[in-house]
Amino acid sequence: MRAVVYKSTGSWYIVKDGTGRFHNARMKGVLKIDDITSTNPVAVGDEVEVEIESENEGTATISEIKRRNNYINRQSPRHKHQHHIVAANLDQSMLVATLKEPRTSQGFIDRFLVASEMYHVKPFIVFNKSDLYKRKELDKYEQWKGMYEAVGYKVLLVSATENEGIEDIKELLKDKTTLISGHSGVGKSSLMNVIFPEMNLKTGEISGWSGKGQHTTTFAEMYDLPFGGRIIDTPGMREFGLVDIDKQELSHYFPEMRDRLNNCQFNNCLHVNEPGCAIKEAVVNGEISEDRFVSYVGILDSIEQKSY
Repeated sequence: MRAVVYKSTGSWYIVKDGTGRFHNARMKGVLKIDDITSTNPVAVGDEVEVEIESENEGTATISEIKRRNNYINRQSPRHKHQHHIVAANLDQSMLVATLKEPRTSQGFIDRFLVASEMYHVKPFIVFNKSDLYKRKELDKYEQWKGMYEAVGYKVLLVSATENEGIEDIKELLKDKTTLISGHSGVGKSSLMNVIFPEMNLKTGEISGWSGKGQHTTTFAEMYDLPFGGRIIDTPGMREFGLVDIDKQELSHYFPEMRDRLNNCQFNNCLHVNEPGCAIKEAVVNGEISEDRFVSYVGILDSIEQKSY
């Protein structure tokens, strides 16, 4: 029977079958997993084959993991050089950011966008708490909106407390599987509760299961939206660690740079000190945002160069 993984705490999973029924599932002991380098072989959003163990207790065994369309990684919390798959089979990702109380940095936003680009997940940005913004924040919002929309990212201004802009978010979420992320304090939970008031009830509905003693707050969980689509919440996730990325690759994940890479004098140009660099020329000419370029250099400096 085919099912989709809705929650994981490492050894037990909650899966939903085609009839809409939830099961507590675990991995089959002899299941052969090829090419798994992550700390978790099964992730939220995975399509799996399950065999029912007990109809009464609602337990099942995962016998096969279907091929993923995509996934998003982060650095494993316990093993620095291993990665943890946050979620799989995503249509898009939504970053909840704020310009006040607290202020989300551009560096954090750009790292999120790079991670989404790396894993072929289309991102968009939602700036929450618009009810707190004065002229200074509104000017910054317009500046960032212009900068991000110019390179193809959708940007929304909303207020969860005032219920403003919520219908626009719902329109983007409808019939899609969306990973939602954001720093603590940006009002992600408030926003999700406005979008999906039934979520608090749903959370309790499937929580009485065999995940005892697990720190479940650090695990992603998927919810069905009443208007179509699914959202994957990522509590406890401060940042997407950019794992498995090489310095040479980074510019490929900035759309405004990607279009110009072939014009650089050197194939291995990092766009910092090299002569004949089309990227730096585009920054000077105002074709690439200087702020985005500064962000690129900051991320570049943070990448550990692999030694071969």
